[in-house]
Amino acid sequence: MKDLIEILSHFALVGEVIEIKPLGAGLINDSYKVTTTPPEAPDYVLQRINHSIFTDVDMLQNNFYRVTTHIRHKLEARGEIDIDRKVLTLIPTKDHKLYYFDGENYWRVLLFIHHARSYDTVNPQYAYQAGRAFGDFQAMLADIPEELGETIPDFHNMEFRLQQLHEAVAADPAGRVGEVRPLLDAFEQRAHDMCRAERLHREGKLPKRICHCDTKVNNMMFDEQGRVLCVVDLDTVMPSYIFSDFGDFMRTAANTGEEDDRNLDRVNFDMEIFKAFTKGYLETARVFLTDVETDNLPYAATLFPYMQAVRFLTDYINGDTYYKINYPEHNLVRTRAQFKLLQSAEAAGPAMKAYIDECLGR
Repeated sequence: MKDLIEILSHFALVGEVIEIKPLGAGLINDSYKVTTTPPEAPDYVLQRINHSIFTDVDMLQNNFYRVTTHIRHKLEARGEIDIDRKVLTLIPTKDHKLYYFDGENYWRVLLFIHHARSYDTVNPQYAYQAGRAFGDFQAMLADIPEELGETIPDFHNMEFRLQQLHEAVAADPAGRVGEVRPLLDAFEQRAHDMCRAERLHREGKLPKRICHCDTKVNNMMFDEQGRVLCVVDLDTVMPSYIFSDFGDFMRTAANTGEEDDRNLDRVNFDMEIFKAFTKGYLETARVFLTDVETDNLPYAATLFPYMQAVRFLTDYINGDTYYKINYPEHNLVRTRAQFKLLQSAEAAGPAMKAYIDECLGR
């Protein structure tokens, strides 16, 4: 705790630190709740930034500041109250920087949001709330004047992910290509269509938006009445296609099975979750979406299980160098489960389109 107090001493905090304890179970950054005195002084969240993933911390923190400042201005213009609970707030260092570097690690401090919680539950109620929240998040950032950087370059670039797969197949370092040839053939049959977003963008038909790029239910904070307060975990906020937020949510939330389910009969695309999220999303995001974007939302729902299957298979062929595995075939099991979800989502394509048309009054 002594070292953390020394780190906190570099930030412009109000009050005296009386307790620091671990907060949550984040997979990327280490987080701590910082309690202060007197009681009316704010509490804080101290985070150690994982700069092995986010290698450009300047860009990361500048994105974070620009996004939260723009959202704050939007909320003020709406006449919202209690804004400090509805958008994350960065606390600068005493020399007015957005982070502190201790010679080894990068640190930032945020205001702690009291009486707020997140949920891991995925049901139609929370999917609808998530759709409204992420759609509103995109809508508020649709006119952000600053150009943001890519905190993880090519994160959701399908052409890049296929290039990685092709390089792995050519090298075949673990001698596994032969056993996965049927999967490779299935992926190649879909490759041209799955790179549709990149082609549409080059043709000037599909804009890049500011997207969250990690749209999970537990990346929202709720108040005591179950109402959404704000979207959190903003490190992946960057320019992307709106498919990133729509499709990534569907991949995780609309899967009736597990990401690594061995029993493929359990893995299917959940249309009730799709409908709930889509209804909420279009209620808030339709103010800025183009016809090309809404027409391709069913494509987005298939793109992300395809992309993740490609990434899992690439890692399997490379000898499991990226994702943690619990047994030798884990990445192959993951690949097959994602491919089954893809097939189920493809079959649901006409139903998805019909529901989107219904929501938009077409």
